[in-house]
Formats: sequence, C-alpha cells, structure tokens
Amino acid sequence: MTTKPALRVRNLHTYIGTPRGVVRAVDDVSFGIDPAEALGIVGESGSGKSVLARTLMGLLPPRAGCSGEVVFQGRDILTLSKKEKLGVWGKQISMVFQDPGRSLNPVVRIERQLTEGMRKHLGVSRSEARGRALELLGEVGVPDPERRLRNYPHEMSGGMRQRVMIAIALACEPDLLIADEPTTALDVTIQRQILDLLRRVQRNRGMSLLLISHDLAVVAGRTDRVAVMYAGRLAESGATRRVFETPRHHYTRALLEATPTIDHERFTPLRLIPGSLPDPTAPPAGCRFAARCSHAAGECRDDPGPAMTEIATDHRVACLHPHPAPAMTAPGGDLGGR
Repeated sequence: MTTKPALRVRNLHTYIGTPRGVVRAVDDVSFGIDPAEALGIVGESGSGKSVLARTLMGLLPPRAGCSGEVVFQGRDILTLSKKEKLGVWGKQISMVFQDPGRSLNPVVRIERQLTEGMRKHLGVSRSEARGRALELLGEVGVPDPERRLRNYPHEMSGGMRQRVMIAIALACEPDLLIADEPTTALDVTIQRQILDLLRRVQRNRGMSLLLISHDLAVVAGRTDRVAVMYAGRLAESGATRRVFETPRHHYTRALLEATPTIDHERFTPLRLIPGSLPDPTAPPAGCRFAARCSHAAGECRDDPGPAMTEIATDHRVACLHPHPAPAMTAPGGDLGGR
C-alpha cells in the first residue's frame, strides 16, 4: 500500500529579479514528505534552502516569481488566491523562522501573539485561547507560562523567544511544520534543546516536519530522510542514515569531510571545499558543482545538467560519476530512525 504524501513538490522554480539579473534561487526541485515524516534539507549558505521554504509558504517578495507544483493535501498552493492561502497558513502549514527576535512583534505581548491565530482559525473564545496558550508554553518548556504571557519579546532570552515561536507555529494543530534554520542565533546548549523539542513534538503529534539547516549534525539524528541542496538544485536525497553513511554525490561527501568530529586531531586544519558557489544569475550549463569537483569530466559541464536518478532503494543522486558504493554499509548509531 502506497502512502499518500502530505506534500509533493514537482519541478519547482523560483526566480528573483535583481539589478545584476535574474537569480535562479530554486531551479527544478522535486521532493515529497509523507505524513508524520521528518525531512531535512541541508546545504551551504546561498544554496536556496530558505527561498525554497518561503516559496512553499507563498512568502516571496514582489520581485520574485515561481512555477511548478506544490501540492498539499490535494491542492496546489501556488494556484490559490491570497484569501485561500490565509486559510492554509497557520492552520494547516506553519513555519518557524530563523530569527525569533525579528519574527515576533516587539510591541505586542506574547499572549496576543499566541492566541490571535487560534481565535481566527479555530473560532475559540478568548478564555479558551488563553488556556490553550498556557498549555502550549508548557509543552515547549517555557517556565512560568502565566507570567510569560504578559511579557513582550524583548523581555525574554533568545531561547525562550524561539520556544514561543514554536508554540505559535503549533497553536492551530498544523499538519506540516517548516523550520527554517530554527537555531541560528542560539548557543550550542539551547540549540540542542530546541532541536530535540521539535523532533519530540513532531513525533508526539504525528505531523510532518521540514527541517532546513546548513549544519549536517542538526538533521543527522532528527530526520527520517534528507535532501542535499546545492546552487538551487538537489544533489542527493534518501534515507538519512543511508545518505550519511554512504554518500554518493561528491558534494555530499565534501560536506561531510568538512564537518568537524569529536575525534578530529588537534591543530589539524579542517578539509575545505575549494572554490565557491556559482553566480546565481548565470549558472553553468551542466552540473552546478563541476567547477569544484575533482571527479568532474567533460560531460559533467555539458547541457543539461544531470537529473536525479535512483541508484538504490530510497536513494537518489544527480551525478554522472557518483562515488562508488562500498561493499558493505558501515555500522553506526541510529541517525535517521523513527
């Protein structure tokens, strides 16, 4: 029996007009998220991850345009009117943004910011919404929720503000939560708390989660599947454990090799990925990573670029010369299991 995906993205393109030309921020991206599944999207800064998230939510600036399909629960979000999208945002799809300090209204108390969506989408009374707000703050680990409801955002720490943002995103019981770099401005200890909170809430509620990050460690143990994005396109995707243990795209391998580990020798420089991302207004004709890849051949630079191809069960890669699969998968911990 095939599970009907909660979200299916097909051939998504997002273009942004700039003085230097048109930026192809998202270029022919396709993927799906199943119900109750956690999908991680990783890649270095500038790869198009945040623009992808904003495209899914319909939050692009006026100078941007998009094409393709974003089918959520049988409806193509890209074709909905603004009024119809307002019925989807918050109630069915919610988003946790990078910086809670900029996402929360600085002149409005936390109570109003938490209850406003519930009263609009769920039709509950003020007292019911307030009671639900107290429960949500407790669920996301905010101490003394009664007092916090009276606070303004500036009266809370960065970690507390991010917890409030998660509570707001969960307020209307969404089916899909998009978390775009949710721990960027937080210290390491708080980062882990927030990430573990997101995973726990996602599992307890049985909702789908799209977790976006430049940090491979963030998605390693908190997602079921992962997609690696580079210069607006997907380079590799599959079950998280499989991709991390047997990466086949040379960009994925380079990212993993550039990630510090606990057994990294002292005073030994980290491995770097040579070069930089291609110009988004004039991307190369073939593989976007070819100029930085030591395994690239002439055909890698030809038009069109390599398409995503299934090379194993639930493992796809966009590479003409993928890294050979090992004879045996290395043993390891549970990186991506439920």
